[in-house]
Amino acid sequence: MREAICSFIYHKLLGWKHRVSIPDYDKYVICAAPHTSNWDLIIGKLFYGAIGRKTLFMMKKEWFFEPLGTFFRAMGGIPVDRDKKSSLVDQMVELAHERTIFHLAITPEGTRSANGEWKRGFYYIALKAQIPILLAGIDYGTKSIIIEKEIYPSGDIEEDMRTIKLYFKNFKGKHPDRFTIGTI
Repeated sequence: MREAICSFIYHKLLGWKHRVSIPDYDKYVICAAPHTSNWDLIIGKLFYGAIGRKTLFMMKKEWFFEPLGTFFRAMGGIPVDRDKKSSLVDQMVELAHERTIFHLAITPEGTRSANGEWKRGFYYIALKAQIPILLAGIDYGTKSIIIEKEIYPSGDIEEDMRTIKLYFKNFKGKHPDRFTIGTI
């Protein structure tokens, strides 16, 4: 039922498409970009619901006030205290090890503004948990989400990040001026 509703909204009402050629592994990190609008979360959740998958996502704890907190948790939201000194990477790796299914979506820019210095937490989560990174391109120009590349972190973060950033270079965010892959 959830899949049918998400599919109807994503495909019919909003007119979005998708291409996914990567299997639905039990555990992975989804690196989703460009992230230039709050709409990206809604479009992404509808997309994942339409293909019958569920995802977790991290969001700053300030958004988890009621009644939004209950709503975001039900959607797979994990509140994050960015002022806390504990390692978010280690917390997510522990969660990945505890769960049978672990699909964590992260936007590497860490903001909806242009930022060429992408956060690397998603990479370290996948590396430490020994799970793949699926690259999910959000393209408002074609109204498509495309997942056709996966990366198994090699430990050579500079080379792997170069590959990841190059994958996203032709995707167009809702606000294209707010996206950059930075210097390669």
